[in-house]
Amino acid sequence: MRLYAVLFLVAVSTMLAESVSINTLVFPSETSTSYVEMVPQKPLNMRAFTLCMRVATELTGEREIILFAYRTQDYDELNVWRELDGRLSFYLAGEGVLFRVPDIGALQTHLCVTWDSSSGAAALFMDGRKSLTKIYKKGHTVQPGGKVIIGQDPDNYVGSFDASQSFVGEIGDINLWDSVLSDRMIQDMFSGKRVPRGNVFDWETTQLKINGEVVVVNTQQ
Repeated sequence: MRLYAVLFLVAVSTMLAESVSINTLVFPSETSTSYVEMVPQKPLNMRAFTLCMRVATELTGEREIILFAYRTQDYDELNVWRELDGRLSFYLAGEGVLFRVPDIGALQTHLCVTWDSSSGAAALFMDGRKSLTKIYKKGHTVQPGGKVIIGQDPDNYVGSFDASQSFVGEIGDINLWDSVLSDRMIQDMFSGKRVPRGNVFDWETTQLKINGEVVVVNTQQ
């Protein structure tokens, strides 16, 4: 019996050692003042990327929801949206590419978008499952010098927020790479396996500037 108790304690200790403490951002209500600025580890000068996050929201109906916004002085360089009709999309300085996928809801969804300038290949992953590939913005380059905002869509450099487009819900584990990750790596990330962290944004170390009513909740994964 004593041996079983020791083995149990060793197993629990191993699980705790392997668990990761991670912050999640909770946006409790619709506002034009609550947002988080993420400070990148390197300039967002990109000809390819993989952007991943974990997101949950109870917002329904015909309402746009901004999930990620990167804007320079002149353009929305990289925005990720849930559209009025429920489709998910991302935009690179102009018209976007849209995907008809299952709705995001109150249960947490692991979401990734990938894009490669050399081929124009754009795709979306939900909980490890990949969408079809679309060809979008071949030859384009995402420009540096902007700011990344979570929770609001800035209509100028950082401002002119519209509460009706704001994010309400829970979002976190936001990582950005300046390359396209393999399908297997994205699937491993969804299942909780450790993968190389983002080299543009690493959620575990990225500096966050909190504004308004955003609540930071620490959880174990």
